[in-house]
Amino acid sequence: MGLDENKEVGGENAASKTQEEAVEQKIKREMSEGSLVTTEDEEDEETEGKIDLGPQCTLKEQLEKDKDDESLRKWKEQLLGSVDLNSIGETLEPEVKMLSLRLRSPGREDIVLQIPEDGKVKGTWFTLKETSTYSLEFTFQVSNNIVSGLKYTNTVWKTGVKVDSTKEMLGTFSPQAETYTHEMPEETTPSGIFARGSYTARTRFVDDDNKCYLEINYTFDIRKDWQPA
Repeated sequence: MGLDENKEVGGENAASKTQEEAVEQKIKREMSEGSLVTTEDEEDEETEGKIDLGPQCTLKEQLEKDKDDESLRKWKEQLLGSVDLNSIGETLEPEVKMLSLRLRSPGREDIVLQIPEDGKVKGTWFTLKETSTYSLEFTFQVSNNIVSGLKYTNTVWKTGVKVDSTKEMLGTFSPQAETYTHEMPEETTPSGIFARGSYTARTRFVDDDNKCYLEINYTFDIRKDWQPA
């Protein structure tokens, strides 16, 4: 949910010795330059090549399918765990509700982030200290049906230019009363006069069907030091 100074930023290769290599290098350079002018209004979703997962079924229908196949039956039982089928009804669409978001940094109290109902944060959502290590932890609950291929995406801009993009597959989750908790890999904020300042970002939680369960648009700062709690 920010910038990681350890991510590679790339660079141009040495001049190509053949015409074919020169053309290839030109294409790569144009693609790289094109990514630098991505604005906040442009979508960052991969819609091409989407896999058709077929018609969706309720949990009860899924359990009835291939019930004579012992291996599939055991796999489904393992996936569903202790789900009470009587409490989920016949709803097709899964529901994922994000319950809490927090930033964790070694040696500091967690920064609890309030989730806005309309997905738009007013003012600066949080401030990070340059060169600090941090991770994002979130808890969520799944109801109604199995959610397949839930993933987290986060895109960051500074002065309208995209400077960072993160995508992580969280997995497939069955509906249950207990909450799920996931912690993102630890990152390190960049440092220096050009790194400090205000950033805008968009965080989304989507599934394999590209259904978005939460989208948050917000701003955050990177400063020389932590801000008072």
